[in-house]
Amino acid sequence: MSVSRQKKVYLPTATRKNQYITIGFPLTDEYLNAYSSLESCYDSFSKLVYQLAEKHELYNVHVVATDKLPMVRFHSEAYCLNSNEQLRFFYNPAHHEANRLHSIPGFRARKLRIVFLATGNDLRSNAANFHSKIQQFITDLTPLLPVKDVPIKIRDHQHISYDFFAKAKGLKETYGYKLRAVDSRYQRRHCQLPENVSTLNYVTINIPVDRRIKKQLLANDTVDFGSVYQTVYDKFIQATKSKQLSRVAMVANGKLPLVRNSKYEQLTSTDEFQMIGFDPHAQSPEPIGHWDSNKLVDVFRFVIVAGKSDETDEGYGRFMNQVEDALRTFTQEFDIDKEHVDVILRFHQHISYKAQ
Repeated sequence: MSVSRQKKVYLPTATRKNQYITIGFPLTDEYLNAYSSLESCYDSFSKLVYQLAEKHELYNVHVVATDKLPMVRFHSEAYCLNSNEQLRFFYNPAHHEANRLHSIPGFRARKLRIVFLATGNDLRSNAANFHSKIQQFITDLTPLLPVKDVPIKIRDHQHISYDFFAKAKGLKETYGYKLRAVDSRYQRRHCQLPENVSTLNYVTINIPVDRRIKKQLLANDTVDFGSVYQTVYDKFIQATKSKQLSRVAMVANGKLPLVRNSKYEQLTSTDEFQMIGFDPHAQSPEPIGHWDSNKLVDVFRFVIVAGKSDETDEGYGRFMNQVEDALRTFTQEFDIDKEHVDVILRFHQHISYKAQ
């Protein structure tokens, strides 16, 4: 492979792109005392948000007062699903717009959060412009709040997702991505970020545990799945290590991996989320494995985190080629029906910082 080709990763043209930005701040007693009731606080805040959003051409905006974590995925239809800990948005950025308040009667949230879903086409090319609009929105919002010097935090989430076995299904057309770092992309497009920005880049892979894999891995009377998970884990570690990928994790306990920068955040897992923490600056971290030997999961979930050494001026194309090579080696160990089973690979890019 030529040097120029190594700088890009070639992904299916059917690759999906998503971007959403959240801003939030604590709902303090001082803030709440400015209103006659909790419901009045939520209602007034949401109306103010929608008014400013329209001014800044932000057309899919949600006020969240439930303390549930927003999760965003592409879908041809727009809908929102609630669990105890998640608020899952499904939508098509090219077509769907919405303004909605998500609250629970009588429930006082720890934080007021706004979720901005990117709309339109070419989300990746327009990501910096979208982020700039949010910055301008915050500038207009803060003087209108009843409390001054509210500590607002901005989190910008971007990901692209695709079926790793798209070619086996006849989708052979690809497009080359350099996958530049978010901060460098924004700088090129004159979107200014503060110096103390936290960044995180990583890949998640979901492999469904269907009948063929069960038949390959399980004996008929298996009740303790620990040895099965250990075997899968060992093969994953071996495949990733062969491609110089050391920040890796496997989750097989029914929880969703939630990746965080352990240098900045305390990590506590919950009923729905398995916290995965890596410091991108740390050298040779230990691989992570979480599984429940008493139950068989529907999906094996894997995480590969990029370190500072994986970031180049050109982007994360080389890192993604390493990931694909490792995954190609790893999946050859299993009886996967490539023509029918989707193995979804998702490349995440996150930045976060405190608004000035």
